Amino acid sequence: MPTVRPVAAPPVPPAPAAADVPAHPAVGAATALLDAYRPGDRFLATPTRTLLAQGPVTDVPDDGSPLPERVRAALGRAREGGERPVVLGAVPFDTAAPAALAVPSRVRTGPPLQADPLVTLPADPPEALDWKVLEVPAPEAYARATAEAVARMKAGEAEKVVLARTLEVSAPGRDPDLGALLGRLARFDPSGHTFALPVGPGRTLLGASPELLVARRGGRLVANPLAGSAPRSADLAEDVRRAAALLDSAKDLHEHAVVVEQVRRAMAPYCSALDVPARPALVRTATMWHLSTTVTGTLADPDTTALDVAVALHPTPAVCGTPTAAARRMIADVEPFDRGFYTGMLGWQDASGDGEWVVTLRCAEAVDGLLRLYAGAGVVPASDPLAETAETAAKFRTFLSAVGASL
Repeated sequence: MPTVRPVAAPPVPPAPAAADVPAHPAVGAATALLDAYRPGDRFLATPTRTLLAQGPVTDVPDDGSPLPERVRAALGRAREGGERPVVLGAVPFDTAAPAALAVPSRVRTGPPLQADPLVTLPADPPEALDWKVLEVPAPEAYARATAEAVARMKAGEAEKVVLARTLEVSAPGRDPDLGALLGRLARFDPSGHTFALPVGPGRTLLGASPELLVARRGGRLVANPLAGSAPRSADLAEDVRRAAALLDSAKDLHEHAVVVEQVRRAMAPYCSALDVPARPALVRTATMWHLSTTVTGTLADPDTTALDVAVALHPTPAVCGTPTAAARRMIADVEPFDRGFYTGMLGWQDASGDGEWVVTLRCAEAVDGLLRLYAGAGVVPASDPLAETAETAAKFRTFLSAVGASL
C-alpha cells in the first residue's frame, strides 16, 4: 500500500509588525479573524498563518514595469514611512492583464487555521435556496474539446494542456453571503490555502486552493507542485484503492513528472542547491487525491524575492500545459471564457522578499449576485475525455457543498 501523508507546510517568516504571529496564540485567534471578514476585506489563511487586512490600501500601480519591480517599489515606499509593510493580493492567469495587489494600511495576523481548535466546530449550514447552476461549457462540449485536444497532442502540437470549465451559480433575488461561504470553505479544509480578495469593483475572488506555488523564508525556497488527480470515495476501501491506483498510474505519473521537471528548470537559475525527490507522494483534500512533490532550494542571491521566483514558475504545466506557448494557444482555441484570476497566483510578500504565493485553484469569482466557479483537468495524449470531465465535476464539489448547491 502506498504511503499517504499530508503536505508539509513550508516554513515562512513572520509577516510585518502588525501581522506578527504570537509564539503562543490564544485559542480562537485565527477563527476570530475568519469571522471578522467582511466583503471588501483581504483575507488569506495558509498552513503557516492567517491574514486579515481591513481599511485603506495602496494599490500596486500597473505602470508596465515587471511585476516584482513594482512590488519592491511599493513596499519600499511604504517602508520609508516607518512601517513594516506587506503586499497582499492576486495575479491573473495572463500576467499581461492587471494584477490586484495592494499594500494594506493595517494587517492583523493570527496562527494558521489548522492550529486553532475552534475551526473544528461546525459551520452554519448553507441556506436552502433555489440555486440555478449553468455549466459553461456543458459536460458534453467539454468532453468534445478534450477529445480535440488529445487528437492535436497525438499530432505533435503539445505534450499536455490543462482545460477548464465553469459553473455559473445564482439564486434569484439573493446575493451570496460571502462571509458565511468563506467560513464554510475554511472549515471544510483548514490545512489548505483559503482566501477572499477584491479583484475589481464589486468583484471578489474566493476559494480554497490545495497548491503552494512557492514560498521563501530567508535563503530557503519551497515549491509544492500537484499534478495527477483522482476523486476520493466515501467508502474507505475504495478510497484507498483509488489512492493506490493513482500512485501507480503511468498516465498520471507522466503528467506529474512533466510539471516537476519544469518547476526544477524554473527554480534552478535562482538556487545554489536544489532538492527534487525522485518519486511523488500522495496528498489528500476533502474531495481529491493528488500526486505531490515538495521541491526545496537554497537561494543563490539573497536579493531574490518570493515573487521573482513565482513569476518565473507561472504558469506551471499543472495549470497551463507544455510547451507553454502551444498550450496557451490550445486553451484560447477551445475554452469559451476568459479565465481571469483562475489559475493565476495569489499570496503575500514583505519588504525583505519573504512570502508565500499560491496557485489560484478551487475558486470562484463573485460579481453581481453570481458565483462563477472554475475547475480544470490536465489532458495528455493518454487522457480519456469522460474521465477528465468527471475530474472537473469532482473538483467542483468543494465549492458547491459550501454553497449548498449541486450539479
